[in-house]
Amino acid sequence: MSFASPGYLFLLLFLIPVVGWYVYELHKADASVQISSAATLKKSMRSWRVYLLHVPFVLRVAAITLLSIALARPQLTNRWSSESTEGIDIMMALDISGTMQAEDLKPNRLEAAKQVASDFVIARPNDQIGLVVFAGESFTQCPLTTDHAVLVNLFKSVKFGMIEDGTAIGLGLANAVNRMKDSPTKSKVVILLTDGSNNRGDIDPMTAAEIAKTFGIRVYAVGVGSHGQARVPVQTPVGVQYMMMDSEFDENTLQNIATTTGGQYFRATDNNSLKQIYEQIDQLEKTKLRVREYAKHTDTFAPFLVAALLCLLAEILLRYFVLRTISN
Repeated sequence: MSFASPGYLFLLLFLIPVVGWYVYELHKADASVQISSAATLKKSMRSWRVYLLHVPFVLRVAAITLLSIALARPQLTNRWSSESTEGIDIMMALDISGTMQAEDLKPNRLEAAKQVASDFVIARPNDQIGLVVFAGESFTQCPLTTDHAVLVNLFKSVKFGMIEDGTAIGLGLANAVNRMKDSPTKSKVVILLTDGSNNRGDIDPMTAAEIAKTFGIRVYAVGVGSHGQARVPVQTPVGVQYMMMDSEFDENTLQNIATTTGGQYFRATDNNSLKQIYEQIDQLEKTKLRVREYAKHTDTFAPFLVAALLCLLAEILLRYFVLRTISN
């Protein structure tokens, strides 16, 4: 509820001195009489009029309150919107090979990628987003969905060793393309994140890129890894040991994939740069949204006005008929 003329509500402030004056007059009008014993008075029954003594004043205060509200013109507002949204289909192809355990990103490349990607998903409520993971093979972790809470939970369940090790970039990209090629959505995007070179799978990365281009799918390729060497945990018979690995991958192929499909290539060397990359992609792929909003206001002062008049009428009836006093 809103008020068309809220200034009239300040009239309610006048009730403060009115109530104060009434209380003062009550004390001023107190009378006393001396009697020998109050026993007889205690046994006598009070007239029902005694209980109505202050009702006229209460009714007057209620009438003033209701009249002030009526003058302020309370209104009920019905709002609705006609929304036209052109969402974007986004498949995220995530490398989960053993080298993604490298700790140049914290706590490691895979966990950093999962966290940033989850934040990206949450920030895009109007889009259909899915997840493909790949290593030596590839499978769909989550098809395109608008239920982003489910997708984020599925991100959390992604871990090393889910599939055979290796880096099948072409297979991962082709799987992502296959999941969205038949979608009627005009804008389709694949975010391909990897830290290696294609060494597994039957599909060449550039062949997968040409397929993506055919279906009008843009690929944003993200290469993950700092410059130089990175520490990688390796499972051995005596426990986990750490080895140093050259942080190198096939940047040329990733750049060519992005160029072929009309996307862009990025390199993430630490957590902050990875986050900035997703922010750039978020800005490049903004959902087109048109909203028309309507508002209908309905005056509801009439019930308050009627109630105020009824209170005034009730006060008059009580004061001049039921509680009428005779003075000399």
